[in-house]
Amino acid sequence: MAKKQTPPRARHIGATLLRMWGYLQQQRIGLLTVIILTVLGSGLALLGPYLIGIAIDDYIVPRDSSGLLGLCLLLLGCYLFSGAATWIQSYVMAGVSQRTVWEMRQDLFRHLHKLPISYFDKTSHGELMSRTTNDVDNVATTLSQNLTQIITSIVMIAGSFIMMITLNIWLTLITLITVPIVLFTTKQITRHTQRLFKEQQQRLGELNGLIEETISGQKVVKTFRREAATVRQLDTINRQLRAAGTGAQQLSGMMGPSMNMINHFSFILLAAIGGWMVLKGWTMVGVIISFLNYSRQFSRPINDLANQYNMIQSGIAGAERVFEVMDRETEYDPVGDAVELTEVKGEVVFQNVSFRYTDDVPTLNNVTFAAEPGDLIALVGPTGAGKTTIINLLTRFYDVGEGSITIDGRDIRSLDKDSLRSRLGIVLQDVYLFSDTIRENIRFGRLDATDEEVEAAARLANADGFIRKLPNGYDAMLTAGGGNLSQGQRQLLTIARAILADPAILVLDEATSSVDTRTELHIQQAMGVLMKGRTSFVIAHRLSTIREASAILVIHGGEIVERGTHEELLALRGHYYELYANQFSQVSSL
Repeated sequence: MAKKQTPPRARHIGATLLRMWGYLQQQRIGLLTVIILTVLGSGLALLGPYLIGIAIDDYIVPRDSSGLLGLCLLLLGCYLFSGAATWIQSYVMAGVSQRTVWEMRQDLFRHLHKLPISYFDKTSHGELMSRTTNDVDNVATTLSQNLTQIITSIVMIAGSFIMMITLNIWLTLITLITVPIVLFTTKQITRHTQRLFKEQQQRLGELNGLIEETISGQKVVKTFRREAATVRQLDTINRQLRAAGTGAQQLSGMMGPSMNMINHFSFILLAAIGGWMVLKGWTMVGVIISFLNYSRQFSRPINDLANQYNMIQSGIAGAERVFEVMDRETEYDPVGDAVELTEVKGEVVFQNVSFRYTDDVPTLNNVTFAAEPGDLIALVGPTGAGKTTIINLLTRFYDVGEGSITIDGRDIRSLDKDSLRSRLGIVLQDVYLFSDTIRENIRFGRLDATDEEVEAAARLANADGFIRKLPNGYDAMLTAGGGNLSQGQRQLLTIARAILADPAILVLDEATSSVDTRTELHIQQAMGVLMKGRTSFVIAHRLSTIREASAILVIHGGEIVERGTHEELLALRGHYYELYANQFSQVSSL
């Protein structure tokens, strides 16, 4: 199967339009049908004024009614068929535009899944939502409402110009005087509206970002009584959006009245000169009537194009913002360069690993350790020490800055990310569940798992008991993020999800941080069975849960300051001893 070619990257309006054409040309048949119907409908509409002129000169002025009825019926047929062609054209174009936007939205959403975690860490989720919804909708509106009008306008301008030259070349030259005025006015207005429409889309993205974050963090907002401050923040962005939107709409609204004034002036001039030519006997009344109709059909599309240009600015601004995301470099290596990770024994080695999220702030410094197959490696230390960063590097959410990480002797940077992550079972501190049934949320760990396997994983994670007490049990629907469950229950489901995945390497980032002590004991027993024969990495603040670890690494300031078993580290009476003693004293004081 031939690889689908990517259109050139959008850097300015011309490149954006060219890229949009790359999507439109995939709908060649529909687009060709639209063009044919547009030419047919416009051609019939252009025939109307010519027939009116003949009716006046050949039948009405000579008072000959014999052929007038037949000519009127022909004129009626032209307009009826023109209207029908226009309706069918709009119908077909609606399908073309929606299929085009569907393809664009698919490509955008598919590309989002290929972007590195670092991009999502730095970009507001509301901003991304705005680009996938509002900006794409702007493109859809522009295509469905403006593209056919542009094609029609171009055909009408060309056809009217030819007919005008045929009727009277001198009146045609007078008509053309207004064209430079129209173009100059359009350029002056659109020079400002282009910037304002783009700013409007940017402010809309910021507004969506703030609203999304506020709704997601509503508990925090209410807890710290920040409703008023949040409203003020929204008011600031909303005012900026209003200013940009008002400016864009006011300036674009000047286009119509300006064009009408120029056209009225041209019509008056043509009527006066045409009437004078009829009085002089240089032409006939029907010719002037036809010419005035054609001048209207010539100037109206120019006005339409001028007005549409402002609307197109909004669509182009939306398309550019969509293409900006699609042009972001993905986290995946070129096809053929990455190696598939098949069988995994579980030997993991960090060799002189250093890493920085930003150039001026080191996060890890010269970290070296090894895990043999089946080992349980525990990572402990204060918040911000670098524990989660080690996990991020192992899963290739971020890539190593210096040094190397190997699995069974192979540098993970040479491995295909999908195959690497398929061998890892990950339970993160930030629990996330989808708006679906409990069964499907657990099955997210392995989509081909049977219902029996899903329930077995839940039992192993000690989640089966509370699930069966819920209405509909495993088929109970969860709200976004699993908000209708407790934090501990959500954590149990994510553990069940990881168990179902049956990974070669386990990664547990504070996996039991949100469950009570009794539930934690059950989980530890289940995890003990699961970890048998598997290399496991555990980040835990509850040091009592990692007494049986093969090795405990104490991370402080991005470095491993101590390593050893639970007993060995206690004997050192260093950092680990202080952490353990503090936790023990806190428990004793309860």
